[in-house]
Amino acid sequence: MSTAAIGFLYAGATLGAMLSGIPIAFALGFVALAFMVAFMPAASLDTVAQNVYEEMASITLLSIPLFILKGAAIGRSRAGQDLYSAMHAWMHRIPGGLGIANVFACALFAAMAGSSPATCSAIGSAGIPEMRKRGYSPGFAAGIIAAGGTLGILLPPSITMILYAVAAEQSLGRLFLAGIGPGLLLVSLFAAWAMVRFRSEYATAKAVLERGGPASPILHDDQYTMAQRFSTLPRVLPFVVLLTGVMVALYGGYATPSETAGLGGLLALALIAAIYGVWRFRDVNPILTATLRESTMLMLIIGMSLLYAYVMSYLHISQSAAAAIVAMQLSPWLLLVTILGLVIVLGFFLPPVSIILMTAPIILPPLKAAGFDLVWFGVVMTITMEMGLIHPPVGLNIFVIKNIAPDIPLSAIIWGTLPFVLLMAVAILILCLVPGIALWLPDLLMNSTR
Repeated sequence: MSTAAIGFLYAGATLGAMLSGIPIAFALGFVALAFMVAFMPAASLDTVAQNVYEEMASITLLSIPLFILKGAAIGRSRAGQDLYSAMHAWMHRIPGGLGIANVFACALFAAMAGSSPATCSAIGSAGIPEMRKRGYSPGFAAGIIAAGGTLGILLPPSITMILYAVAAEQSLGRLFLAGIGPGLLLVSLFAAWAMVRFRSEYATAKAVLERGGPASPILHDDQYTMAQRFSTLPRVLPFVVLLTGVMVALYGGYATPSETAGLGGLLALALIAAIYGVWRFRDVNPILTATLRESTMLMLIIGMSLLYAYVMSYLHISQSAAAAIVAMQLSPWLLLVTILGLVIVLGFFLPPVSIILMTAPIILPPLKAAGFDLVWFGVVMTITMEMGLIHPPVGLNIFVIKNIAPDIPLSAIIWGTLPFVLLMAVAILILCLVPGIALWLPDLLMNSTR
């Protein structure tokens, strides 16, 4: 059987396993083992455990459970609600300030937790009810939180970036730094849309009132004294200091990613114990259980994805696919558009973790040959995968929002997220036109050129 035929069969078997409802890790592992039995020497089965262990025995991957611990500690305390309250108190005078406060709270929480679902849950559980109470439409409120939560896979410490660094063999420090500029760009675009949409809803509510209709809560202007504003800071500043300290330790070269992740996890536990009194076993046990559950699930997906990629490489599927893409002689930008289109389609069905590990052997060699900076592409690919978190049919963040606000119709959530999907596409276009937005900071701080 030709390599092309095996490749199509491999892709078809994978799609069938995914659609059957089998968990992703087991679907990838089952397909890989089946093709090892059918097309590889029998002795290769004896090396399955060794191959998976060797692929996962990476000091970089060690940081993933530790960052998850840090995120779980922060996410399962009142840190998210306090962060949101502080942002709202300081930004309430800005038109749409409540929505903008949620965007900024999502960004800061994402930078502390490194998890998209955790950000949606922590900020959304407080932010969505408050926005709706003040007259924001349900879809608008849901869209802000769902989109803000996607920043968890772009802003450091991003687990998605860690996996891309391993798959692309790129510097994790450069990738983390490269995500900051585009992250701030997305925050600015989201905040601008929140302001524009607020003005529209405000004008509509005002017109209804002038016609003799009921007064919407969106017309009410919250008032905070300076003392009330400063009273929100004591519980928030320690976590901001933690975020800053972790980043300084990582980018200053004082510690490795794994060491900073471990330090961040322990300090997060210490902070929630000191600030919120979360130190008893019954309080800490849910945090440790959530960390263990999420880490096990994620590492199992990583291990099976790496086995899947190993089989794909052994059977020359990835090499042949990459050679076929190069042979098409596409222009660099058409090649980039084609690959990003593939990532978007995969985002309909797969989480970012699987997309990175499954596609990296195929798409990275042609991109490198076309002259694209792989650190820059990692950022662009991450934003593209962010879009997959808030568009159907999978849209993980959509279902997280539905879980914390079950009375909001799913259709309203989806329509609320679509403007943010378009804003992410605009951000990708801007990054293509001005790649320095992603690369200037790593080039400046790490004294390296592209």
